[in-house]
Amino acid sequence: MTEPLRVGVAGLGTVGAALIAQIAEQRGALAARCGRAIEVVAVSARSRNKNRGIDLKKMKWFSDPVELAGFEGIDVFVELMGGSGDPAKSAVEYALASGKSVVTANKALLAKHGFKLAQLAEKADVSLNYEAAVAAAIPVVKTLREGLAGNAINRIYGILNGTCNYILTRMEQEGLSYADCLADAQRLGYAEADPTFDVEGHDTAQKLALLASLAFGTKVDEGAIYVEGISSIAPADLAAADELGYRIKLLGVAVRTPKGIEQRVHPTMVRKDSSIAQVMGVTNAVTIDAEGINPITLVGPGAGGAATASAVLSDIADIARGARTAPFGRPAGKLTVVKKAPMQRHEGGYYIRLEARDKPGTAATIAKRLAQQDISLESIVQRHPKGEVAPKSKSGSVPVILITYATSEDAVRKALAAVGSDRVISGRPQVIRIEKN
Repeated sequence: MTEPLRVGVAGLGTVGAALIAQIAEQRGALAARCGRAIEVVAVSARSRNKNRGIDLKKMKWFSDPVELAGFEGIDVFVELMGGSGDPAKSAVEYALASGKSVVTANKALLAKHGFKLAQLAEKADVSLNYEAAVAAAIPVVKTLREGLAGNAINRIYGILNGTCNYILTRMEQEGLSYADCLADAQRLGYAEADPTFDVEGHDTAQKLALLASLAFGTKVDEGAIYVEGISSIAPADLAAADELGYRIKLLGVAVRTPKGIEQRVHPTMVRKDSSIAQVMGVTNAVTIDAEGINPITLVGPGAGGAATASAVLSDIADIARGARTAPFGRPAGKLTVVKKAPMQRHEGGYYIRLEARDKPGTAATIAKRLAQQDISLESIVQRHPKGEVAPKSKSGSVPVILITYATSEDAVRKALAAVGSDRVISGRPQVIRIEKN
């Protein structure tokens, strides 16, 4: 009879505890599916005495996760501690160097050190699996790495942060301000006390870096991503989007262009009839545009203990079955340095909201500056969300919304800089990109 796969788990928070519980509950089914039993034989965490609702009596305890990583009694090291530095980095490196396969949910670690870790795994002839690092229970890593191995990917984009999607959903449906929705998200546990990492797009950027590497065969490079968060989104933007047939989502987008791989995270207008526009609340979604097939959209829970543990367990099951593939879909030596396409060259439609000064010649000046950059307008909207004529603000300005046809980021920035220097607008223009569906 095949020996059980022996697993060591470092990190016993919500995900680690859920993982151990799932392995215990699914013991018989896992053995049948994998051809061998899966057993957690050792663990490591900060506190040994904390009640986690699971039985750890039969498991060997390690105070030091690096020591657990080198323990000869395990075949697989599962890292659930988080963070791009130590102890997670040292523990994963030691496990791989010791000839142990690694499963991790640590997007920060992979976004910063993924290429080096892939090299270590390849050298040791072991697995480095990380399905849970991107969109939790959504099997997007396996889809890109295995299911679409025969398809060239043109574009991948998605809602990769449930906190931002929750806030934008509440703002749209209830007309609440960003600040009010954020406070509610914090109260419900969807947002951290310091929400910057989520709401300013950095969490999405780390996940996008991994997806872009899988999709385009490039080395993971978080620094190649343009990042913009949702803190500037106002109820007026969501109301205008609704009136124009769009929804606003924080998207991570990676697309192949003649100028290189364009990678960006920012609020985006998507058509209401698109699959991704239907994704509300804390749910995540990823759409893949590949040669030879219609776009595929994967939707599911992008966070939570049970959902994340499910993805971790699927990676462990692959190792138990003997299934192994290159961490980023191809040998590390064949991953290329990403040729970054600057955002200035990004092309597409744009939503622009201006506070225009109510004086003669303002509209003509704005139109002139746009024309100088060859920007054509699809529509101009100057009205109250209820359809009434827009009222003047206290500063004597009126809100004007412009929807452009496809143009470049550089042209939009230059035109708005010129409009600003003409002093015909007050405040900072709001600019939201429109994504083709």
